[in-house]
Amino acid sequence: MRWIILALGLWCLTTSASAQDRATVERQFQAWLQDTVWPRAKAKGVSRATMQRAFDGVTLNWKLPDLVPPGSSAQTPKQQKQAEFGSPGRYFSAGSVQGATATGRQMARRHAKTLARVEAETGVPGRIILAIWGRESGYGQVPIRHDAFQVLGTKGFMSTRAAYFTDELIAALQIAEAGHAPTGTLKSSWAGALGQPQFMPSNFLTFAADGNGDGRSDIWGSAEDTIASIGHFLSQHGWVTGRDWGFEVTVPTQITCALEGPDQGRPIQDWAAMGITRVSGKPFPPHELPGEGFLMMPAGRKGPAFIVTPNFYVLKDYNKSDLYALFVGHVGDRIQYGVGDFKARWGKVDTLYRSDIAAMQRALENQGHDVGGADGLPGFKTRRSIGRWQQVTGRSPTCFPETSMKSALRQ
Repeated sequence: MRWIILALGLWCLTTSASAQDRATVERQFQAWLQDTVWPRAKAKGVSRATMQRAFDGVTLNWKLPDLVPPGSSAQTPKQQKQAEFGSPGRYFSAGSVQGATATGRQMARRHAKTLARVEAETGVPGRIILAIWGRESGYGQVPIRHDAFQVLGTKGFMSTRAAYFTDELIAALQIAEAGHAPTGTLKSSWAGALGQPQFMPSNFLTFAADGNGDGRSDIWGSAEDTIASIGHFLSQHGWVTGRDWGFEVTVPTQITCALEGPDQGRPIQDWAAMGITRVSGKPFPPHELPGEGFLMMPAGRKGPAFIVTPNFYVLKDYNKSDLYALFVGHVGDRIQYGVGDFKARWGKVDTLYRSDIAAMQRALENQGHDVGGADGLPGFKTRRSIGRWQQVTGRSPTCFPETSMKSALRQ
């Protein structure tokens, strides 16, 4: 009988249908703050006064994505909220690319001395730093409105990555304790990222840098500190001085798209010997030829193709998306070199729910393919697994999910 009562109680929580249910969860949240968060924060030197200020009047934000209220289980969302779920080309809308480029050129002139100094110190090109700054916060112009403690508290208490966000919450409290942030409520993105470079709190504590010599690392109000912090982050994550991020290329049909991935690298001169050429018609730079390169085809055969360097994957340490890293590299090139759009066009791709792609991934896993996890995201492991399956089954490899595969993979 006790078990039945408990099950009914948990069912009520999963529905989240009534104010009374949410009130119960809110009380559990407040208890969690005191019983779990406060001891950890105290151990990191956070005062009770800082803890109280941070959570004064804070309640759960039920509008955040990927929440898992107590007693419920995570669900793969059907709604498409990221570009990887549909056409990757949507990530490169003319407005976002041209806006980031035009303002980036202005910022390049305005902050030329700081950019040159940071590039000399870190080896990271100024154009790359600018492109990240533009993508993350519109060069500091995009309003950041969320209460960081509400976001991190909510996601630490009930999200699909609760442990990660709890760690970030503790780091945010350390930031507040040390007085790094502006006075008033600490603001963040919906994911808990802070300031103009959109650092997660732990990254602020590790990588934030003083770019103007005032003894502070002000990523909220200082362009110089923002530039220095982005450069320091990329340098510490292994940016290779002197190497580019990558090149748009033409991949002959006899070269399978299933060769994509950071674990299938080879010297760029070998890719060139296979027949891969730059779309610009220029040869690969001589100093790049002996260096390792990787095939990257974010839309498989239905979009532009690239040979990228290890620096591309350093950009992915800033944001795990292939499209993010590609956007940054492309906008950086537009800022400095005045390049135009990609030569190859983004082809039409089937619009699929994330749950559709997850079902395909599970089917591929059952056949022995490594898709990198059935998460509904068509990353490089999923793309190349699709290509390999297409080859084995006599299809022309496209290396990108298609509606017809849903039924074919179930056979």
